[in-house]
Amino acid sequence: MTTEALEVRLRPLLEDVARLGARLEEVLAFHGGEELVRAFREIRALTTELRNSPSPEAEERLWSYVARLSPTLRRDVIRAFAVFFHLVNIAEQNHRIRRRREYLLKEGAQPNSIRDILLRLRERGVPPERIQTALYTLSLELVVTAHPTEAARRTTLESHRRIASLLARLDREDLTEDERERLEEDLFDEIVILWQTMELKEERPKVLDEVMHGLFYFDVTLWDVLPEVHEMLAYELRRAYPEFRFEVPPVIRFGSWIGGDRDGNPHVTVDVTLETLRRHRELAVRKYLAQVEDLVMRLSPSADLVPVSPTLIAQVEEEEARYLKDGYPWKGKREIYRRKLRIVAERLRRTERGEEGRYRGAEEFLQDLRQIARSMEAHHPKRRVPEALRKLIRQVELFGFHVASLDIREHSSRHERAVAAYLKAAGVADDYTRLPEEVKVELLSRLLRDPRPLRSEFYSYDPEAEEVFRVFVAMRELQREYGREAVHTYIVSMATEPSDLLEVLLLAKEAGLVRLSADGTPESDIDVVPIFETIDDLRRAPQVMRELFLLSAYRDILRSRGDLQEVMVGYSDSSKDGGTLAANWYIYKAQVELAALGERFHVRFKFFHGRGGALGRGGAPLHRSILSRPLVLRGSGMKLTEQGEVLSDRYLLPEIALRSLEQAAAAMLAHYFADRLGGADEQNHPEWREAMEEIAATSFRRYRETVFGDPYFLRYFEETTPFEELQYFEIGSRPIRRRESRGFEDLRAIPWVFAWTQSRQLVPAWYASGEALASFLAREGGLERLREMYRHWPFFETLIDNLQMALLKADLGAARRYLRLARNPAEAERIFAEISRDYQLARQAILAITEQKDFLERSPTIRASIAFRNPHVDPLNVFQVMLLELLRRRREEGADPSEIHALTQEVLFTIGGIAVGLRNTG
Repeated sequence: MTTEALEVRLRPLLEDVARLGARLEEVLAFHGGEELVRAFREIRALTTELRNSPSPEAEERLWSYVARLSPTLRRDVIRAFAVFFHLVNIAEQNHRIRRRREYLLKEGAQPNSIRDILLRLRERGVPPERIQTALYTLSLELVVTAHPTEAARRTTLESHRRIASLLARLDREDLTEDERERLEEDLFDEIVILWQTMELKEERPKVLDEVMHGLFYFDVTLWDVLPEVHEMLAYELRRAYPEFRFEVPPVIRFGSWIGGDRDGNPHVTVDVTLETLRRHRELAVRKYLAQVEDLVMRLSPSADLVPVSPTLIAQVEEEEARYLKDGYPWKGKREIYRRKLRIVAERLRRTERGEEGRYRGAEEFLQDLRQIARSMEAHHPKRRVPEALRKLIRQVELFGFHVASLDIREHSSRHERAVAAYLKAAGVADDYTRLPEEVKVELLSRLLRDPRPLRSEFYSYDPEAEEVFRVFVAMRELQREYGREAVHTYIVSMATEPSDLLEVLLLAKEAGLVRLSADGTPESDIDVVPIFETIDDLRRAPQVMRELFLLSAYRDILRSRGDLQEVMVGYSDSSKDGGTLAANWYIYKAQVELAALGERFHVRFKFFHGRGGALGRGGAPLHRSILSRPLVLRGSGMKLTEQGEVLSDRYLLPEIALRSLEQAAAAMLAHYFADRLGGADEQNHPEWREAMEEIAATSFRRYRETVFGDPYFLRYFEETTPFEELQYFEIGSRPIRRRESRGFEDLRAIPWVFAWTQSRQLVPAWYASGEALASFLAREGGLERLREMYRHWPFFETLIDNLQMALLKADLGAARRYLRLARNPAEAERIFAEISRDYQLARQAILAITEQKDFLERSPTIRASIAFRNPHVDPLNVFQVMLLELLRRRREEGADPSEIHALTQEVLFTIGGIAVGLRNTG
């Protein structure tokens, strides 16, 4: 794209940014006078000058200016930059929506859209029957988590939605002068409110606060958008293959960890889990009631004019007597649909209250709606169901009464201790935890075959064991109340041995979730899912699963679950353990090996990708995450975590949510039919796998030598980032460490990534890739091999593109400022020199592989966005370093607690501002 073309494309965006910036300065002038506006402008000018012409003199002018600000003015300037980034983010999202509409109006099929993929499949002769088969096998579940990575408050997100709506309306060309003036006034008012709203949370959110935050996206966006994506898929299928009648099952669903993720979070109690699904149902019933009452007003056909189903008429007469005290409410007794919908509404109210006559499950509710639909379809000229009713049916299929399936997660060590307590009380094993693995497996397998209970209701057990066990009892109760789909997945963190899964099944058996029939055949109501999180766990995953599949006790239970084994692969801890390049390869390799294992044992695998929002935790565009999977997994189900700022970025605005989910549906089809769309199967290229094996091994070695082998590295991290201050940033209910120890192993991956992002080094997202890629490129034919892999292998293309994105976002010039915080400057310089060396190696290697002169040349809009943001993030980095210096000095001096609190608050303002500016936390 030429510079001129890019300027034309970006002009409306820049106009929005200028409009919002001007309104912000008006607000600043009112609250802080010209002094605040002048400081805001002057600091922007100084950092822009420093970017354009770096020099020690320009750096000194910036630091001197910042140092002279009074505490009050300094705080206001920090907040001004943070609010400015909120407005820039809104403008960019509005521009994405604008660009999409322009594309659809001018060019039709947008790249990577459902229409684009289906047209290409039709051109290549793919018959509709094969596509229908694909639809029956494809499934994507997006799992909302409460990991503490969303810096913005829900109040702020609501403000974002209103400002985005106003910007969109200002785009209309048919506005009158009065209408435009009123919209401008409303826009100004919203910016005033945004400025006057405290962006920091006053206290750490409780788990149920996080539950409501997660449900917020379903309430305002996903409830309507998810069925719309399925309707879009149905429409585009009819358009591409008008001769075929497709059935479109739910191919995308949502799940949740919020309220069920107990690993490392003592606040997720059994009562919280029970309340979580109650609130899920409360939202679902509220939404359904509103739609049913709307249908009551819409569906007025009379049985005197159309042939309404006689069965439905008879059923309405009987149900009115049973459910409605006042009988039918309409003067026209022949308006059967209205009468039936009044009954449906009453049963929904009883469902919410848990009263007699309630719907026992979503399927019963669906039967009522489908009965109305079949009757209406019969007397519609085009045999079509009204759109509002069709949409409601689709919503019930997608959301049920539970909105999102709730996953339960717990650490393997807690199951081990619980089983040990029960076995000791029963006189089976005095110290189960000390038994060899093979003895544990033999014992657990025998107990799973034994119909006799292990646990007695009349015995007093260890409190921790009982707490763990209560979760399984709660799952059984929740399944009875909400249906099995509401809560059936039990995830085991740090699963390293077969016994880690067998222990969960034994506890589930004691709770009645696993049962033995008279002939000893087991039946299970839960799926037990191991997480393979570290590099070593990923390497051993095929061996662990093979040992499980060889156990008849485990294999029979799996058979009762349809021979479907879900496995979770974790990007966060594996990246923290071995670096992002090695982690991505060993995750990919584990999937290939497990898929081959599944073929031998006739087991289907479903992989759950524990990706974070940040690049250092596996973050990537949703459709790229799908396309980069091994082709051997085509047609298999997939799960992905969606968390933190990813939720607001993808699902806050309906138009962007629609595009994101549409791309996901298209990517699933593209991955399934990759052979017909020109994709290369990596299984036919052993030389590619050999190259990645060598590169990953080199990267892993370099990463471990630096992060684990260098005795100063952890201190460097803690001293030259705001890591310790993150514990005061009240954005999540989980602590920043798993335990109170200072060890690296107990450091959570999220604050690890978050802190590196703040200092602009982004080490977890790219470090150790430079030496690994450079080493392979030095081989004869190395460059040609990696260029071939980049052109034809989606996994490698995504890996390299994520690395160049991370390297472009990283800024070692800004990062160098944080060395001022190090207590040992010489050691800090040494570590920083090593980081800088690998950065330069990575930069040179990636530019050579991608055949570019600079990063993201083929993505000029993204590149322009990063280039625009960098000078505006710089001031916040300067403020942060200066405040951290001052804060740590005042703490050592034993300053007054009120001064410490005020300085800490200012640091937190910089943390939030940088997170918003870079659109990344952890």
